Amino acid sequence: MNQPLPHYQRLKAFVTGEIEAGRLRPGDRIPSELDLIKRFGVSRMTANRALRELEQAGAVTRVQGVGSFVASRKTEQAMFEINNIAEAVRAGGQAYGCRVIRLAAEADPAMAAFMGLAPGERYGRAVLLHLADGVPVQHEDRCANLAFAPDFLTQDFTRVTPYDHLMSLGPLQAAEQVFEADLPGADLARLLQVTASLPCIVLRRRTWSLNMVASAARITAPSSRYRFSGVTGTVPPAGLGLPRL
Repeated sequence: MNQPLPHYQRLKAFVTGEIEAGRLRPGDRIPSELDLIKRFGVSRMTANRALRELEQAGAVTRVQGVGSFVASRKTEQAMFEINNIAEAVRAGGQAYGCRVIRLAAEADPAMAAFMGLAPGERYGRAVLLHLADGVPVQHEDRCANLAFAPDFLTQDFTRVTPYDHLMSLGPLQAAEQVFEADLPGADLARLLQVTASLPCIVLRRRTWSLNMVASAARITAPSSRYRFSGVTGTVPPAGLGLPRL
């Protein structure tokens, strides 16, 4: 005999069923905790758990103080290439936007050393929030070598991405990329419009061009809205070479 589903799983199954049936579409508001409590006769803790697990699964986006919404399709960017976030968003059929949070010259000794600059040498720093259909999908904190990009601080990054500007100055020679998972912290969670408990993908990237470090960036993306993907090497024909997983 089948055991009845736990209450929180019944709530998750209800919301997922509404999404799969098309009655709830990307961007639609889903029932609030209070609505679910009244409809299913469950506790607030149960309703909160259901919504939290739906968010962690990428089905729902929760905006603090506003409500919960059906998540948009994840923006996808190639992992092993250096790509333009604006193109990645548009390739997913969404409108790209950017909000400039900070644009200034700085001279932090640790960052200067990381970029191969002399102690006290200034670099340009741009802190940006990239949007897909108005929803934050990526936070970019980029430092640029002003010897390589002297006009970095005069760019309008709502119209041109750092990728576009830097790639226009010289060919990419090399890139170092490190991926990790981390929690966003209160300030970053507020900017990304996610809960502070939602894991994020963090990419630390350093690039070289014209025999110098061109830029160093920390890119943070909510795991529920963004993913990196890619294939390296040559994939053999179907049925050859690769074991089943």
